[in-house]
Amino acid sequence: MRINRKTTTVLAAAAVGITLLAGCSDDGSDTSMEGHSMGSSTSMESSSAQSADPAATFTDADVMFASMMYPHHAQAVEMATMVDGRTTNPEIVALAGEIAAAQKPEMEQLTSWLAQWGQPAPSSDASSMEGMDHGSGSGMMTAQDMDSLMSASGADFDRQWLTMMIAHHQGAVTMAEKEIADGSNADAVAMARTIVETQNAEISRMQQLLG
Repeated sequence: MRINRKTTTVLAAAAVGITLLAGCSDDGSDTSMEGHSMGSSTSMESSSAQSADPAATFTDADVMFASMMYPHHAQAVEMATMVDGRTTNPEIVALAGEIAAAQKPEMEQLTSWLAQWGQPAPSSDASSMEGMDHGSGSGMMTAQDMDSLMSASGADFDRQWLTMMIAHHQGAVTMAEKEIADGSNADAVAMARTIVETQNAEISRMQQLLG
């Protein structure tokens, strides 16, 4: 009986030890899994945050702004180059240089945005604006307007150029204001604000020269 009791005691102690070890193993396993799970979740959230590029956020309004402002700028730059050899007015020559210098880099940025957004490359052809001539409020000149400007010189050129460029700028301001109101891309809206500010100032200068 003594042997049996001792054996029973030993077996019972061993059973308790095994149970305790199993319990410790379960707790450790759970803790390890929980830590692993939390680490994976944190990593996914970090990756998601890094992939959220504000510049990639855009709407149809942003695409329209970039697509339409590009040919609009292209025509303004074309008009700016026409002053060479057609006027001797230093203020008009200077203003034309400023317009080209400001709008060429903006054209490059507009092209870059459209590519980033997976949209077709913009066209400098005025016809890409689907008939949005100066009568529609876009300020775009017709082919006849551009031909008339090219054939003019001196005071006649100055008058036509200032009149057309004022209307052209007013159209750009209208387009930019629409982007400010409807656009979602922060960089595009910022460009639109710059266009409104700079071109309104240039409109005032041209109105004084014309007057």
